[in-house]
Amino acid sequence: MDVTTNMGTVHRYVTELGGKELTIETGKFAEQAGGAVTVQVGQTIVFATATMSKSAREGIDFFPLSVDYEEKLYAAGRIPGSYFRREGRPSESAILISRVVDRPLRPLFPEYMRNEVQIIFSALSHDQENQVDMIGIIAASTALMISDIPWEGPVAAVRIGLIDGEFVINPTIPQMEDSILDLRVAGTGDAINMVECASVEIDEETMIRALMLAHETMQPIIELQKQIAAEIGKPKSEFISSKIDEAVEAQVAERARAAVRQALVETTDRTERNTRLDGIRDELIAAYEAQNATLAEGETPVLAKAVKQAFEDVIYEEVRRRIVIDGVRPDGRDYTTIRPLAAEVGIIPRVHGSGLFKRGQTQVMTIATLGTPRDAQSIETVSPEESRRYMHHYNVPPYSTGETSPLRGPKRREIGHGALAEAALRAMIPSEDKFPYTIRLVSEVLSSNGSTSMASVCGSTLALMDAGVPILRPVAGIAMGLVKEGDQVAVLTDIQGLEDHLGDMDFKVAGTEQGINALQMDIKIKGVSEDVLRKALAQAKDARMQILDLILKTIAEPREEISEFAPRMTTIKINPEKIGAVIGPGGKVIRGIQDRTGVKIDIQEDGTVFVAGVDGATVGLAIDEIRGLTEDLEVGRIYTGKVTRIENYGAFVELMPGKEGMVHISQLADYRVNRVEDEVQVGDEVMVMVTDVDPGGRVRLSRQAVLAGWTAEEARERDRRPPSGDRRGGGDRRGGGGYGGRR
Repeated sequence: MDVTTNMGTVHRYVTELGGKELTIETGKFAEQAGGAVTVQVGQTIVFATATMSKSAREGIDFFPLSVDYEEKLYAAGRIPGSYFRREGRPSESAILISRVVDRPLRPLFPEYMRNEVQIIFSALSHDQENQVDMIGIIAASTALMISDIPWEGPVAAVRIGLIDGEFVINPTIPQMEDSILDLRVAGTGDAINMVECASVEIDEETMIRALMLAHETMQPIIELQKQIAAEIGKPKSEFISSKIDEAVEAQVAERARAAVRQALVETTDRTERNTRLDGIRDELIAAYEAQNATLAEGETPVLAKAVKQAFEDVIYEEVRRRIVIDGVRPDGRDYTTIRPLAAEVGIIPRVHGSGLFKRGQTQVMTIATLGTPRDAQSIETVSPEESRRYMHHYNVPPYSTGETSPLRGPKRREIGHGALAEAALRAMIPSEDKFPYTIRLVSEVLSSNGSTSMASVCGSTLALMDAGVPILRPVAGIAMGLVKEGDQVAVLTDIQGLEDHLGDMDFKVAGTEQGINALQMDIKIKGVSEDVLRKALAQAKDARMQILDLILKTIAEPREEISEFAPRMTTIKINPEKIGAVIGPGGKVIRGIQDRTGVKIDIQEDGTVFVAGVDGATVGLAIDEIRGLTEDLEVGRIYTGKVTRIENYGAFVELMPGKEGMVHISQLADYRVNRVEDEVQVGDEVMVMVTDVDPGGRVRLSRQAVLAGWTAEEARERDRRPPSGDRRGGGDRRGGGGYGGRR
């Protein structure tokens, strides 16, 4: 439907996603971009643009695509909390959204395209119900479809939840709090080409049904994009291809193929194979350089760059042929064998927990650190999430692949892999009321040859158990691969670096013995079938069980005690109305408790108080002070208190910080006491019973009741009886008015 506005003609298209109206509009914004659209679901609106450079970038051997999500807090009606009050570097959630949008788009661009393509998208409005990421894929795809950019889309995307045993299409953010599945799927009309999933031990069959439901659900959106492109799309531009001359490619292949094939057959070690292949390539380049030196004027030389590209193509073809035709992988394994496994725990002193996991040449060490609630990460994004108490960070230093490069902080890939490992373990982390710690895991990739993200899942399980975190069950992960040549398909368990680089699929699966906790799939081809997905999940389950067996042999269960270097944490509940009494004016009271005891205190709005210290004694002192400030004394309860003042009529005893009562001389012992000082001294600790708290707040105590084993009622009754004999001190009630004499 076309709508005429003072901005011009707006093209509006409407379909449905999960029972909600999905509206695509174009023609109103950014008319100079290659393609620009808005996609709206509820009151969440995502604006996306796609633009291509007119020329190719020189000297690169990759497709220069950038996909950036710009997170603007105005979309949720918020002002950034930074000093400058404007958005700065992208948040982790923004980077993850950028990645999830990039992944289904990238494989559909022409293979040898070198024109720069930039996709920028952002939320103009965020209603706190409908999430941005899947809408962002639809918006980016539609912008590409109507642009002049060569692209073999469209793609669409959908989120699937599982609530009370029923699948929910496009669940809202509040609904996701009750879902045990967060499955995000993108695909074309033919097949799925991207999966990102966090779940709670979902079985393989349920996962397949959810994937197929997602692919079915997205079809109307794909058809709508085709309609939009047909009606208003721009003609596609020519692009500059980096593909080398076919004659040169054929010539290099003919000269190199036999040597490459022989090297692949005779070597299984990665370093030896790379050295052998590098030698073949260098000899080939030298031969062509010598040939170029003898060329007659006007003849075209074969450049080293072209030789390298053609040589890489030969390796690509021969590795894949050997896998699919011969059934042998580069390191000599068959399709389902896992590389040699090893695991250790407790390898680093002083840290709270550590685990080392090795699979072939992939080695990851994870360190677990336990902190207090104040160590939780504050979140400032357009989503409703405010903080995170469980974090997983993942680092890949250059030495892990035997290379050198500047250290510039985590890249998108590292952030994405950390988030995947975090998702795999999140459902197994105990709730805050059972384990009131903030948990940070850091996975250091020490050696990388494929599937380091899944190795970090395994290393993290080991570290958590070593730290004494009572996880529900151990989690293991494995990466699956795919090589497809014509109708022949090989599904590979535990792919290494070369298979990932030259294969058609990277399919990571993590879970427990009971089910899947995380999935991530990237497809380089146009998609995979349901049968291939079933086979990959079945092989992944078998591999997962082998790794879980190793983990349990290394450490059978979480340690009973946390590290001596971890903070001791105790949780108590207080009346929320008395939080102010603990904090005090300007935080004076809570700071005083922390200074005196050396603990850290965190108070939640519901009255939950977390007290963390280096040992149980200091924590206990702080808790006593907090209870003294917040708890009312209970009649009939026995307390141990300290004598703070002595008068001739009795002793004053502090039961809690700020709360004291008086023991009349007649209640000091179960025999006659002539002088208070004969029985107690200032500073003595005594056990007393609270026998009464009058409306004015004065507290009556009895030591005699404790010694005689009386109840509070018995103590009060005996206190009320008239005295026999003289009433020593009975008339001196200063400061103790209303306290009865001795009988």
